[in-house]
Amino acid sequence: MKITAVIMAGGKGERFWPKSRTSRPKQFLSLTADGETMIQKTVKRLLPIVDAEDIFISTNEMYRSLAEEQLPQIPKENILCEPAPRNTAPCIAFSAAVIGRKYEDAIMMVLPSDHLIGIEDIYIDTLKKAAAAAEKGENLVTVGITPTYPETGYGYINFGKAAGDTYEVERFVEKPDLATAEKYLASGKYLWNSGMFIWKISTIMENMKKLMPEVYSGAVKIGEAFGTPEFNEVLEREFTAMPAESVDYGIMEKADNIYTIPGSFGWDDVGSWLAVERINDTDENNNYTEGDVCFADMKNTTVCGGKRLVAVVGAEDLIIVDTDDAVLVCSKNSTQDVKKIIAALREKGRNNLL
Repeated sequence: MKITAVIMAGGKGERFWPKSRTSRPKQFLSLTADGETMIQKTVKRLLPIVDAEDIFISTNEMYRSLAEEQLPQIPKENILCEPAPRNTAPCIAFSAAVIGRKYEDAIMMVLPSDHLIGIEDIYIDTLKKAAAAAEKGENLVTVGITPTYPETGYGYINFGKAAGDTYEVERFVEKPDLATAEKYLASGKYLWNSGMFIWKISTIMENMKKLMPEVYSGAVKIGEAFGTPEFNEVLEREFTAMPAESVDYGIMEKADNIYTIPGSFGWDDVGSWLAVERINDTDENNNYTEGDVCFADMKNTTVCGGKRLVAVVGAEDLIIVDTDDAVLVCSKNSTQDVKKIIAALREKGRNNLL
């Protein structure tokens, strides 16, 4: 069966402010020394298993030109632009309906655009196994990440008995507190929820029809209009009328035949500035610097410089990011709170900095 992929690339990446902005969010930035952007890496590592003509980008209309510029190998008609943010369930239904117009049925991989993978051959092998499991029946398959420490910032997947290369999913659980995360890790029966899904077009649409009928009916109309002069009008009308809901809540927590495959391939969701030191080489004092940076007596600190010199003395456990119009200085313990700056700037009407 034909294998296709949908890369979700509509997020704003607010926790990577001030580099990530509304006009150029995290997925279109390079955070590694090789200069490749996050979405370029995502597409590149898929090519051993999915043809470029079968990779679709789901994003916002304002990012169409960025996607076309950074991904010239992707057909322009495969860049699917949502007219409004509606969370992942409408995004997936829209994409499935369009792919369903191209192929009567196909495997559909749904993948985030802004994750990094350390061991790509194991990653590809895991996706192949997931595709095989999805093709066997009306199965909804997700890739879970084998946890290596008690993370409190991720949702978890509780899995049960083995079914070939997959495991039956018992339940999805929300982000736990530390004590609960430690229990999950010790049990060996929980995986981090990576947000990667694999299923047949027919399977996900049948589940949409059953569990999210409003989303399903709108997606069908959008699919029928794809490639016609009425497409943009139908897309605007039907997509904006869909309820904003995640596929996790709308489908995965309620459907039958849910399976997971544990993945151990050096996954990093690059969720905050803390990821920069994990995905790049650091010095003997665990410092990472880029750009024009001069420092003394600095430990465990990340400095991302811009066009001007950034001088740092006596700093420890900090994130420092310099751009043309803003500088972020943040304790490593507060990287999840960068969104508070976004909220404060928005409240002050400083939209030019968002």
